[in-house]
Amino acid sequence: MAEAVETLDGWYCLHDFRTINWAEWKKAPSNIREEALEELKNLYAKWDEIDSNKNGSYGVYSIVGQKADLLFMHVRPTMDELNELEIEFNKTKFAEFTNPTYSYVSVVELSTYMAKDKDPETDPAIQSRLKPILPKNWEYVCFYPMDKRREVNDNWYSLSMEERGKLMYEHGMTGRKYAGKVRQIITGSIGFDDWEWGVTLFAKDVLQFKKLVYEMRFDEVSARFAEFGSFYIGKRKTYEDIVPLLEV
Repeated sequence: MAEAVETLDGWYCLHDFRTINWAEWKKAPSNIREEALEELKNLYAKWDEIDSNKNGSYGVYSIVGQKADLLFMHVRPTMDELNELEIEFNKTKFAEFTNPTYSYVSVVELSTYMAKDKDPETDPAIQSRLKPILPKNWEYVCFYPMDKRREVNDNWYSLSMEERGKLMYEHGMTGRKYAGKVRQIITGSIGFDDWEWGVTLFAKDVLQFKKLVYEMRFDEVSARFAEFGSFYIGKRKTYEDIVPLLEV
């Protein structure tokens, strides 16, 4: 039996995708829309404070394409905090004008493949990856879920730890070519959601997502063992950015 790799786990993560019910939003009286925006503004302020105190982090993104209009991404120290903030948002007037299209629940994960010979409790680089503050000036985001194949001839979970480590190391070397161009957060979701991992990428140049993902497809670990879900692309929006988008 192949040996399971130990993972280092950090903050819990929620990707909450929403569409806006534009017909109802445009029909709503102006005072109702103002109330909804004021509640959203208050949430932004609360999330900003948590972010500043490094007790979690968040990002709101406008999604390109018809899969969603907005992504609310949150990381928090506990799953309970994610549940509380989700319920708090759902109780707002603004949420009444949105429809959930997709969500993803996971936990920030770092493989011990990548933390070899380091103390995860004291190493600042590892701690910053396990408890990430979402980048504000890397405004583009790309999210997708993925699995490792379990087919007869290409079963990731039947490989030895040594084989898996070698393939992941080679995969990581491809990623290093994009240092300074793309940042990533890997979240594990086995037992939490339908896929096994979520990948969230950040960049200043949106084209870097295509270049990175395409090049990684040729790594053996992707070519033989990876299955991918839907891709979502968006751009970070502050509250001041959101308001003009919602003008009618």
